[in-house]
Amino acid sequence: MKTGRLHGRSPVHQRPGVIWAAPAFFYFLVFAVVPLVLVVGLSFTHWNGLGMPRWAGAANWSRLAEDPTLGSSIRLSLILTAVAWLVQTPISLLLGVWAAAPGRGRAALSAVFFVPLLMSNAAVALLWQSLLDPNFGLAELIGPLLGAPDGNVLGDPGRALAAMALVVSWQFIPFHMLLYQAATRQIPRSLYEAAAIDGAGRVRQFRSITLPQLRHTIVSSSVLIVVGSLTYFETILLITGGGPGTATRVLPLHMYITGFEAFEMGYASALAVLLVVAGTALSIGIVRMTGYSRMDSSREGM
Repeated sequence: MKTGRLHGRSPVHQRPGVIWAAPAFFYFLVFAVVPLVLVVGLSFTHWNGLGMPRWAGAANWSRLAEDPTLGSSIRLSLILTAVAWLVQTPISLLLGVWAAAPGRGRAALSAVFFVPLLMSNAAVALLWQSLLDPNFGLAELIGPLLGAPDGNVLGDPGRALAAMALVVSWQFIPFHMLLYQAATRQIPRSLYEAAAIDGAGRVRQFRSITLPQLRHTIVSSSVLIVVGSLTYFETILLITGGGPGTATRVLPLHMYITGFEAFEMGYASALAVLLVVAGTALSIGIVRMTGYSRMDSSREGM
């Protein structure tokens, strides 16, 4: 008798996880794999968005080496990603650990902190465009913090990208704070009680218990920040349009302008594939360097 037919049950019933995963797999196939294959195909064509694409061979790919804006766009994207990670990770981690503690005041403030994530990108862009306007708003207060004493942050090529990093961080810190808050609440209280008996203070408990227990969440949050920052452009488009000049023209914005303003869909598709490859490579690099795939459960043996 075959193993899969024991007790009259088929192999599918022996592995119900296949059935539960089928809708997610179908969704991923239709909305991720198929569009990616189509974009790869378009990267080998000339197409203005109308009519039928014309075969172009490797012309779009060879153009990557000749694009004068591509190098600066990649550099700006990497800078934005690095700054976003450096700002979001410590702030969201500390806020998440703080919000995980019991207390009505903490719960109320946590709800307030979560508001930016509920706002649309258009609303966030309009809000910060008004706040950073040198004629009114908070530009005179924020400008000196970003190195622009006159408050003209968005008009300064050297400060505009820093302002965009501030906006991105402000919008997405609540999401990562929620991740850390949930993960902190899963840490067994017995660990802190044992540490307190041994005389460990709050700082020592945070360094020796909380941080090690959150290592999985830190890696997951970092991957989300990196991938999200690399593909983020909507708010930048609405606030600066990539300016002044090309000071904030990050790679996804360069792809958008090329495709939907210059109507060069074939070359924009090549930029999109380049963006996917870069994001995938960075994500895999983070996982490999942190040893995330080899991590055991942080609660093993408890």
